[in-house]
Amino acid sequence: MEIVNPDSLAKPVGYSNGVKAAGTFLAIAGQVGWDKGARLVSPEFVPQFAQALWNVVEVVKKAGGGPENIVSLTIFLGSKEEYLASLKPLGAEYRRLMGKHFPAMTAVEVKGFVEAGAKVEIQALAVLG
Repeated sequence: MEIVNPDSLAKPVGYSNGVKAAGTFLAIAGQVGWDKGARLVSPEFVPQFAQALWNVVEVVKKAGGGPENIVSLTIFLGSKEEYLASLKPLGAEYRRLMGKHFPAMTAVEVKGFVEAGAKVEIQALAVLG
C-alpha cells in the first residue's frame, strides 16, 4: 500500500489524498453505531461514530486484515456541526481503533439515515493480501 499525497495539493490532515494498493478488494457496507443486537449504542454522536468504525474494522478483521488494510472511508454525517464540535474526542476514538493509519477519506452531510436515531454511517474499502 502506498500513500499518495502530491506536493501540488494542500497537505492533508488526518487523511490521505490517495492510496495505491494491490490485492483482493473488500467492500464494507455502511455501518451505523449499533451493536450485535442491532441496537444503537448511544443517542450521542461520538459513541455512535466509535461503534460504526469498530464495526468496519471487525468486517476487515473477519476477512483476514486489519485497520491498516483500509484504503478508503466514507463518513456520512447527520450533522456537520455536531461532527466539527466533536473533533477532539472523535480523533481519540479514531486513533484507538485505527492507530496512525489515515486512508483516503470523505465526510458528507446527509439529510437522514434509514436507521432511526442514527447520527453517522461509515462505508469503507479495504485491500487484503
